[in-house]
Amino acid sequence: MMANNIVMGRSLSSSNGLFKADAIGQKMISLIANLCFALFVIGVVVFTILAATYQPEDPFLQSSKSITTYLTATSNATFSQDESVVRTGEDFTPSQEKLQQVETNPITIAEVKEEEVKASTENSICDTQTIDCSDHEVGSAMMRFALENFQDIKFYGFGKPVKGSNESTCDMSWRFKPKVGRSDVLYKDYRRFSLQIADAISCNYTVVGVGDWHSGKKARKRKHKKPTGFVPERLKPLTEMPAVGEAVNDSVPEVKSEGTFSKGKYLMYSRGGDYCKPMSQYLWSFLCALGEARYLNRTFVMELEVCLSGSNNPGHQDEPGKDFRFYFDFEHLKESASVIDQAQFWTDWNKWQKQDGLNLNVVNDFKVTPMQLKEDQNTLIWRTFDGVEPDNYWYRVCEGEMENVIQRPWDLIWKSRRLMEIVSAISTRMNWDFDSVHVVRGEKAKNRDLWPNLDQDTSPDALREKLRYRIDENRDVYIATNEMDTGFFEPLRSTYKLHFLDEFNDLWDRNSEWYNETMVLSNGKPVEFDGYMRVEVDTEVFYRGKKQIDTFGDLTKDCKDGAGTCSS
Repeated sequence: MMANNIVMGRSLSSSNGLFKADAIGQKMISLIANLCFALFVIGVVVFTILAATYQPEDPFLQSSKSITTYLTATSNATFSQDESVVRTGEDFTPSQEKLQQVETNPITIAEVKEEEVKASTENSICDTQTIDCSDHEVGSAMMRFALENFQDIKFYGFGKPVKGSNESTCDMSWRFKPKVGRSDVLYKDYRRFSLQIADAISCNYTVVGVGDWHSGKKARKRKHKKPTGFVPERLKPLTEMPAVGEAVNDSVPEVKSEGTFSKGKYLMYSRGGDYCKPMSQYLWSFLCALGEARYLNRTFVMELEVCLSGSNNPGHQDEPGKDFRFYFDFEHLKESASVIDQAQFWTDWNKWQKQDGLNLNVVNDFKVTPMQLKEDQNTLIWRTFDGVEPDNYWYRVCEGEMENVIQRPWDLIWKSRRLMEIVSAISTRMNWDFDSVHVVRGEKAKNRDLWPNLDQDTSPDALREKLRYRIDENRDVYIATNEMDTGFFEPLRSTYKLHFLDEFNDLWDRNSEWYNETMVLSNGKPVEFDGYMRVEVDTEVFYRGKKQIDTFGDLTKDCKDGAGTCSS
């Protein structure tokens, strides 16, 4: 055997070392292949360990791809990402669809004159001492004045004029939209007009002045009263459309008759780990619960109390004890879905449970699927969430294959019309003719590692230089910003008419409609205009500017989420 090996070795050596070189090459290839395979195995092991142990920092961002895309895919996405203001149903559902609008053309002066001809009567002598607000000529004069003097809005209906504060004033309401803007929402205003008689023979009237936003309070119709004023026939369907500015009826629904409660079927979620989480996660979970209730054809028992997360309220800690109605349109929710207040529910439950033999099914595992509960005949299905995070999050019910079963009803959640009323008031005071700039500073401007250019790019000198090519001089400019000292922007006043949120704080102070109406919801306790409300109003006013200049992409090349995170 040894001799054979020696002979073989001599043969290899005598062939110019070629076979020896081939053997070494094969060994090198084998060594490299083994090394690559080892690295691959190590990588798989590491990835498996990470996948098994990693918990996402914000579970909301790990939800279905479609809604994540919806929540983040916007131009000017700074607000939704940096300021944590979530979009709601009215942001992506055209109002023409959700409100069954059949005609979108605004009212014109020609139509007003045509209506005047139809309603004309024989000339009569007018009372020169008083103005009869019910006179059709008076209403026509007021409408013509509004159409001629408010050039930046489109009118979609006028209410019937009513007597104002004295014999020469009349109050009238109208519904409108801004001529320029991304929103299809209808707004309502009511103004006080001062009139005088121009010709006592022909009963011609002249408007000599009009008050500010919401000055004509006597023209504000209460809920469910149909307008009886001038509305062209083609616009009749609009009379039933809710508009920002109308009285809000967000009282808690009550059972109207004995026995009705006992015939119902209910679904309730106990308070879980979502309490005091960011508004985005709260809505994601809340809509999961509403979606399951709709799937099971049950009334959802909802808790009106919410906790405002400190992350949604800069500079503050978590704030429990808030009311759902401060932030969202409960009137729309209760009219569009079957819901009942939790406190009211337990009152009725205790009253009828023994008499009518009501029963309940307590479900303490989110893995019990809605399909398994579909045939449940118990009066109440009560899901409890007593586990540890993240297993005590409501949205776990709708994860995985349930995403294809439970559809989150985003159309049910609209922003508070009281907050949108403030947005409307601010925009109206600027005559809906303004441009807007969003300036992010705060802690980000101080962090030069993640945002190396932000501080310099948002300095007054830099802003003035960049805006001069985008916004004309002497324009009204609304600056939405987290910069606490608005005096920082003072150098821009030589070029623009600047406006900031706090300039309009009379809209939420102790004498405001908002303050008085929210006091009713809180049983007489003062309600703070908190951080989330401020940012939401700031955001919505920004979006109503004719030109919108955002921080990231417009003012600086820094990435909104820090260095290296730009998508393009």
